[in-house]
Amino acid sequence: MKQITFIVAIVLFVCCSTSNAQNTMTEKLYITVGGTTLTATLVDNSSAQALVAALKKAPITYEAHDYGNFEKVGDLGQSFPTNDEQITTEPGDLILYQGHNLCIYYDVNTWDFTRLGKIDNTTQQELKAILGDGNCTVTLSLSDVKTGINDVKSSPATDGLKFDLQGRRIGTAAVGQVYIENGQKKVKFNR
Repeated sequence: MKQITFIVAIVLFVCCSTSNAQNTMTEKLYITVGGTTLTATLVDNSSAQALVAALKKAPITYEAHDYGNFEKVGDLGQSFPTNDEQITTEPGDLILYQGHNLCIYYDVNTWDFTRLGKIDNTTQQELKAILGDGNCTVTLSLSDVKTGINDVKSSPATDGLKFDLQGRRIGTAAVGQVYIENGQKKVKFNR
């Protein structure tokens, strides 16, 4: 009887935990604001799929303004399908509002929204600093608009080696130089 109870508990745990999880797309979204490029993981829904299809044609640039001291919002210039649900946002959430506005959240709000994704590895303080006060210009793309680099992966043969942004192997990076090491973009600082 204890084994059956244990098995039922595990099944319920797995079912409940996977039902709350969002399926994500493998495609990364690049968000450039004021010279800083962030990456985001997109959820797998018809809204994000339509956004990716539009971005495969060309990047989207729009003007975003502050709203309610919790988000930067702007009109994308085109409409996308919605998948509204009751959501409590967190810093870094990307939300489609009314089918044509993209909201980048840096604080919490609850409403019926369409979730598009979440900015990767950025704190609330970093996000506020990047978005700044007042209006900002936001560019969405499927590759880093500055370098054209996307989906960088390392392999055991290149681990520990450094490459410039043109893909040439370098020995030591100069101070201030942007380079790729172990599949990650890095900057050499004077330390």
